[in-house]
Amino acid sequence: MSEKLQKVLARVGLGSRRYMEEVIAAGRVSVNGQVAQVGERIEPTDELRIDGRKVQFQIEDEIRRRVLIYYKPEGEICSRNDPESRPTVFEHLPTIANDRWVMVGRLDINSTGLLLFTNDGELANRLMHPSNEIEREYAVRVMGEVTPQLKNNMIKGVVLDDGPAKFESFTEIGGEGINRWYQVVVKEGRNREVRRIFESQGLKVSRLLRTRYGTVILPRELRTGRWMELDKNDIDNLTKAVELKPRQGTGLFGMAKRRTERMQDKPMAARRGGFLRQQRRDTEGEVVHSNQPEQRDYQPTTSQYGQNRSENRFDSRNERSENRFNKARSGGNGYNNHRSDNRGNSYNNDRSENRGNSYHNDRSENRYGQNRRTESRPSFNERRDYADREERSEQPEKKKPFVVNKGFKKF
Repeated sequence: MSEKLQKVLARVGLGSRRYMEEVIAAGRVSVNGQVAQVGERIEPTDELRIDGRKVQFQIEDEIRRRVLIYYKPEGEICSRNDPESRPTVFEHLPTIANDRWVMVGRLDINSTGLLLFTNDGELANRLMHPSNEIEREYAVRVMGEVTPQLKNNMIKGVVLDDGPAKFESFTEIGGEGINRWYQVVVKEGRNREVRRIFESQGLKVSRLLRTRYGTVILPRELRTGRWMELDKNDIDNLTKAVELKPRQGTGLFGMAKRRTERMQDKPMAARRGGFLRQQRRDTEGEVVHSNQPEQRDYQPTTSQYGQNRSENRFDSRNERSENRFNKARSGGNGYNNHRSDNRGNSYNNDRSENRGNSYHNDRSENRYGQNRRTESRPSFNERRDYADREERSEQPEKKKPFVVNKGFKKF
């Protein structure tokens, strides 16, 4: 069975179909020693080379069809490469030999939930094409009151910049106050379609979570930032929805199957998206360490554990009280105040200015009642004898314990 050349090269993972068409048009691809043309078809027995290097390939029908579900966290973008070096959804996916993962649909950087990945390009295209009307279900938290009139408007259809759009179903699922949760279903995957439908009615979406794509439902045991591979029954249900034939060998085997079963019994910990959260921390850090205290958004409180971000960061122990960061208190009475100005009153003040009154004053000028500079230093034996006498004089005399005479006989 033959297949288009650019499609084979794209499936191998060398680039997109459009890019491969440019490579073929530049004369860099050859089939059986002849320069290939765009749109040319290739057989499994043909020899394929790009820039003189042989490329190993298989016909698509012979490749085992695989599908992953990924719980996208907030802060990751749906792209392979990002000029701003933000984290992408492809970074945590498993590697696949001589193949590549194709993303089914997209979610914006602020949205979370279910994403599908497959190594079957045809399956991905059919799942995304509007003509197949594959349902996408979302849980949406909306800020504002959704009146029956607004609900009917969104179900009947609204006009957006790129054409009309509507919700196939609209259900309230909980919440209180100004933020309420709703479950909506759409049959298209246009850019930010759900958010724009709500915005057309003067409502703001504060959170958006995709819970279902076609026949695949986001599992409860799948945590944020984790992936799971689908088994044969789930993949066959997807292919049946888009009228594709099942393939031989589809499904989980060996370690992959045991990994999925283990995740169902004991889910892995969530891996949160870090870009937006780190961006908030960096912004708060700039505000906290600003040279203008009156412009700070963060106000420290005494109830915070350790007061790590308080203005007087080292008040609790006053370890570096000599005006560090120009915010410390005077350190005369601080605990372990090794570097304070008033060093004579500190504990273990081995290097204090007033050394004669310090504890363990081993290096003072008046050592053992002798002048260190004028008289010779006591020998080791003399110092040991002196220490023994000091110890015996301080310790009270111990009484011998009462011992029963073992030879005493009772009558």
